[in-house]
Formats: sequence, C-alpha cells, structure tokens
Amino acid sequence: PTIIQPRGQDRAGYWLSCVYRVPFVFEVRDLWPRSIVAVGAMAADSLAVKALEQIELFLYHAAQHLVVVTESFVEEIAARKIDRAKISVITNGVDLQLFQPRDRQAARDRLGLPSGFIATYVGTHGMAHGLAMILDAAPRLADKGITFLLVGEGAEKADLRARAEREGIRNVIFWDQRPREEIAQVYAAADVCLVLLRRKQLFTTVIPSKIFEFMGAGRAIHTTVDGESRGIIERGEAGVFSPPEDVDAFVATLRGLAADPARNEALGQNGRRYAEANYSRPVLAARYADLLSGLLKQ
Repeated sequence: PTIIQPRGQDRAGYWLSCVYRVPFVFEVRDLWPRSIVAVGAMAADSLAVKALEQIELFLYHAAQHLVVVTESFVEEIAARKIDRAKISVITNGVDLQLFQPRDRQAARDRLGLPSGFIATYVGTHGMAHGLAMILDAAPRLADKGITFLLVGEGAEKADLRARAEREGIRNVIFWDQRPREEIAQVYAAADVCLVLLRRKQLFTTVIPSKIFEFMGAGRAIHTTVDGESRGIIERGEAGVFSPPEDVDAFVATLRGLAADPARNEALGQNGRRYAEANYSRPVLAARYADLLSGLLKQ
C-alpha cells in the first residue's frame, strides 16, 4: 500500500508510512497556512502561523511524492526549495453521471424556484469569497428579472442574510446546505453558476472544484477568479470572467448573459464537452493509480 495524506491531518500519514514502511504521498489541495493569512484570519508573523509553516515544510520534505491540484501550486511549492521532480498535478474532476445537463424548468418546478434569470452560488459563505458583492449588485439587477440563489453555510452567511433583510433586497434567496444529490438539481435550475473569490494574489493559484461540476451540469459559468481557474473556463469556452470585487463589471456581465440566452446555452454546452474530454473522474483516477504504481516500483 501507499500512505496518502490529504492536507489537514498533520503528520499522521507520515508516521503511518514509517510504521508500514511504504511510500508517503502528500496531497496538497490548498496552500495552508497562506490561505489563512490571505483572508486576514491570522497574522503572518503569529506563532500559530509560523508553527503551521514548519509542519508544512516538514511534510513537503518528508513526502516521497507530492500530488497537487493546480500547476500554480507546483511553482509555489518549488519556490520553497522542494524538488519539482517529486511533484505531480492531478486536478479535481467531476462525476459526469451525477452532474449532467437536465431540464431547467423541471428542476425549478421541483425546487419551487421563480421564473426569470437565476444566478446561483453554491459553496462556503466565508471570508475569502466576497459575497457582499452579490448584495451590492442585486438591487441594480432586479428590474432585469435577475434573481440570485445562494446555497451553503459559512462564517459570513448570517451577516449577509441580515443585510439583505435590513436593506429590503428581495431578489436574493438564501438556502441552507443541501444534499449532494439535490445540488445537481440546483445547478440544473440555474441559468449561470457563480465562482467568486476576493481580490488576493494567492487566489489566482486555486481552481475551485465546483467549476467542473458546473461544466458537467452544462451550465454557463461567471467567475471572478483570475489565473489558472479562469484559463480552464476560457479554454473550454464555458463561461465569462469579470474582475474580483468589481461590482460594475459583475453587473454588466450578468446583464449581458441574461440578454443573450443563446450564448448562455452555448457556454453551458461547451463546458459539458470540455469536462467530458478532460475532467472525467475515472480518467483522473487512472492517472493517480498509475502514479502510485510507479512509486511502489521504485
């Protein structure tokens, strides 16, 4: 066997690899603790962050191989004096059976959603995501029949909901977290799916896994995440970009999508084809299995 330790389990995977005398593979899905610092949750010079950085470097050096989910992570980790030769990129993928194009109106009827153009955000309502921009934009889009659906939980959700009620913003709907099977219906009901992060240099290195689900569902994507994530969406001709935290650009982009249903549909269809060709989970799993088999033969 090979011991694979995902981020967040300290050094347990390393010690197990020593006990069983098998290769230790460290899977990096986020650049902690840099992400904590980037959103202002902790100071870069705090003792806690410095301790986490020491654990991070220990694991990078101790691992026989690192598996990361973006090309940008290779550059970030190599800059910490880690050998590039022991870093491989295997991106996230999508369950193309669960997330597939479905009838939009049938999904809306099932979920009890209104008519008109629906822009959907599904995921964490946290410090990193800048969802206040949706509340800034919503009143300017109400006359265009555009509704926002926000699904999920997070540290910022209570404040967002309270602000919407206080300001009388009626075209934003808040739902609690839903089962994964129902999320497929939520995507189906949407006209466009949103991928939002704040304006931080670190966030240009990430690829939110939800973009692959949106592609699988055949829904157009509107992203404010620049960098590698934007590149995937644009290469697949699956969506559009507006700069992070730019409310005017966000509003203009959504107005354009709402005014051109044919383009919106084409973006969704393009995304589905791109996901089928590049991000099918069985294909990615086979690549991972080949990687692990190679390590066992060394």
